[in-house]
Amino acid sequence: MRLYSLSVLYKGDPKVHLLKAAYDVSTFNFFQRSSVQEFMTFTSQLIVERSELGSRASVKEQDYLCHVYVRNDGLAGVVIADNEYPQRVCFTLLDKVLDEFSRQVSKIDWPSGSPATISYAALDGYLSKYQVRDPR
Repeated sequence: MRLYSLSVLYKGDPKVHLLKAAYDVSTFNFFQRSSVQEFMTFTSQLIVERSELGSRASVKEQDYLCHVYVRNDGLAGVVIADNEYPQRVCFTLLDKVLDEFSRQVSKIDWPSGSPATISYAALDGYLSKYQVRDPR
């Protein structure tokens, strides 16, 4: 059971953009890592774009399950995990991250924000904390 990506996005009008993201691509071949990360970023944006405000969904994409939560205020979160990772845990994590993000980052910054301009450092910690380590 593994988490690969945790992203916070803003579903604005006209398009969706990434505010902050954390990735764990350590299980991939070194030469694949950047393309896997690009795939995860693109997929996260696409899923949020196709989701309605106030909705939750789990979408299968290749070998991954993408869990998305789009709040009514346009703030959205996406967790990309393997097929065994519990769905309930993913949505609990998304709730927690989006609540904390909305308290720490001003709503005025969401429409124009980018990973370089948004100051929110907790995603890497959450990705690591919620990672299920192989007991072997």
